[in-house]
Amino acid sequence: MVADGALRLQAVLDPRGPAGAIVLTDEQVASLGGTKTPPVRVTANGVTVPARVGRMGGENLLGFSKKLCAELGVEIGQTLDVVIALDAQPRTVDISAALAAALAADPAAQAAFDALAPSHRKGFATWVGEAKREQTTQSRVEQTLQLLREGRTRR
Repeated sequence: MVADGALRLQAVLDPRGPAGAIVLTDEQVASLGGTKTPPVRVTANGVTVPARVGRMGGENLLGFSKKLCAELGVEIGQTLDVVIALDAQPRTVDISAALAAALAADPAAQAAFDALAPSHRKGFATWVGEAKREQTTQSRVEQTLQLLREGRTRR
């Protein structure tokens, strides 16, 4: 059922590989608006998280990683009351001061970074941010700038 632009439904969290997924019909995905794999906000057990509808094997899936299941307090095989809404907000990524300064000083790298999918921006930000020593941080910042200038990502 769609109300206020959100899809409200009861669904079983089906096992899929090491995690789980809610299977959506084409009509349910279309009712959200947007693309066939739209970014969404999913609410279960009073907790709202960002997600994305994916397509695999001809099915529309809303994937739940083990981490997400723990965050929402749900288990594979459980029947859930969920609210799924289109997420029109831009996905932002927090970056370290060192990476922000380096990107600000390199307009080409900044443009390449801004053009990346949020998951790739997050990958760079996490990689640089996890460095424990200043030397490692600086090395990773330099490698990030080089990869961005070459139009590459870390994956």
